[in-house]
Amino acid sequence: MAKKLPKVDVVTIGVGWTGGIIAAELAKQGLKVVGLERGASRSTKDFLMVHDEYRYAIRYELMQDTSKETITFRNAPNERALPMRQLGSFLIGEGLGGAGVHWNGQNFRFLPYDFQIRTMTEKKYGKNKIGADYLIQDWGITYDQLEPYFDRFEKTIGVSGEPSPLGGQRSNAYPTPPMKETVITKRFKEASKKLGLHPYHMPSANLSKAYKNPDGEQINACQYCGFCERFGCEYGAKTSPNVTVIPTAEKTGNYELRTHSNVTRILYDGKKATGVRYVDVLTGEEFEQPADMIALTSYVMNNAKLLLTSKIGKPYDPNSGTGVIGKNYCYQILPGSVGFFEKEQFNTFMGAGALGATVDDFNGDNFDHSDVDFIHGGSVSITQTGLRPIQNNPVPPDTPTWGKEFKAKSIHYYNRFLNIGAQGASMPFRRNYMDLDPTYKDAYGEPLLRLTYDFTEQDKNLFKFVGEKSSEIMKEMGADTVVTIKSAEKYNIVPYQTTHNTGGVIMGADPNTSAVNNYLQMWDAENVFVVGASAFPHNSGYNPTGTVGALAYRAAEGMMKYSKQGGSLV
Repeated sequence: MAKKLPKVDVVTIGVGWTGGIIAAELAKQGLKVVGLERGASRSTKDFLMVHDEYRYAIRYELMQDTSKETITFRNAPNERALPMRQLGSFLIGEGLGGAGVHWNGQNFRFLPYDFQIRTMTEKKYGKNKIGADYLIQDWGITYDQLEPYFDRFEKTIGVSGEPSPLGGQRSNAYPTPPMKETVITKRFKEASKKLGLHPYHMPSANLSKAYKNPDGEQINACQYCGFCERFGCEYGAKTSPNVTVIPTAEKTGNYELRTHSNVTRILYDGKKATGVRYVDVLTGEEFEQPADMIALTSYVMNNAKLLLTSKIGKPYDPNSGTGVIGKNYCYQILPGSVGFFEKEQFNTFMGAGALGATVDDFNGDNFDHSDVDFIHGGSVSITQTGLRPIQNNPVPPDTPTWGKEFKAKSIHYYNRFLNIGAQGASMPFRRNYMDLDPTYKDAYGEPLLRLTYDFTEQDKNLFKFVGEKSSEIMKEMGADTVVTIKSAEKYNIVPYQTTHNTGGVIMGADPNTSAVNNYLQMWDAENVFVVGASAFPHNSGYNPTGTVGALAYRAAEGMMKYSKQGGSLV
């Protein structure tokens, strides 16, 4: 039988960026907050020997253990889903700081078009621009309304950057200057400008210089070591929740962190949540933690799963189109090009996760879509993230996959290639969704989350268009051989693609088509706030973290209002 603990004001389920922001903001204002994290504690000192590609980038030291918790996957509703036995297409984090520990640090703002995508698309191109099976909808908030929260998050994490010439209006400059200009970023910018495009330095949470944020937390300057993605930063220079919002929460004296605490159920009386039930994963003991407010601040998949297992909100049904929990699952597409250079060599092994340059000319509605068979687009970037030797062995496509010629070309092109990559937007589709698997269960006896997902015609058309644009830039950069990446016919759960999963508990202005309002407060449980990329009605052509952070500050404001007045906030 679960041991019942004394009631607190707030419980957060997961302690990464969103859980840390909620905790810091509410604890600073005197609320008692408990943070439940199913993984272990981590701090900068744990990463002093972090430069081990095999341990972290291949064996996934910082990621979820799929032998205890995974998802099942299928491409279509008429197929049987099978468990993902090892991490592949995306990497779900585990432990204090979550994905905010092992991210690259690229920190964009979504475009004004994103937040009013249905209204703007129909106004400009008519209602028939995208088919009825694409469930695009406005977010219930505008860019201008969210801008102060973008600004708040950027100041908390000290973003180094310069504004996009084609992005939304800003109230302030970035807190710190852009990262270093390199031979590679300079060439990309020069080539882009010759093509009439508008390049700018990528906004980065790998800081260009030391910075103290408004809460007094110190973030150090990047060393350009190249070990960002899938690694923690031993310098405290890649901004993470562990060096910012979590210490801020702890300093208040109003925050209690409990690691190794896996929440299996939100306790719900049909109108409100009364608390959570969780398991101490080290001892097997079960606890009930009562609370006035619950914030789901874990990863996209887990936010949706917990609501489904706790029976909060109506599950989405792709046949009838009714229900909201599990709806509008979106991913991303990754078009791009590879350039091989016969004579020039590049130092691609130094770098940082967000050292790069970007163009937005093919993103959002920054170009006319009248004559193309898709909406939205993608950011096109070159990044100097710091290549690592085990997983980088590029050769031109006509090269044998083994033998003398393969070895010779592997050596020749080892530092004679560059990649231009794009993050393509993902539009929600009627048959792409999440629900509970009827067969498979996790280590705690709960159903696994089932993912039904495949690429759509929208994805494939967008992929081809943006891929060709990236190749034009690569050719202008002087590559001797340019290879345009081709789209896969069907989505596969392997190999790794991107950890930019979104949707499942989406925001909006209508309870019939959304799960949460623009404070991320649930329509069906007024004291439950679901914070994270699970709230995105679609995915944009950028990394999601900047928008996740902005929405988290908005949600924290909403939770504080709710603590004083109760009821629906909109």
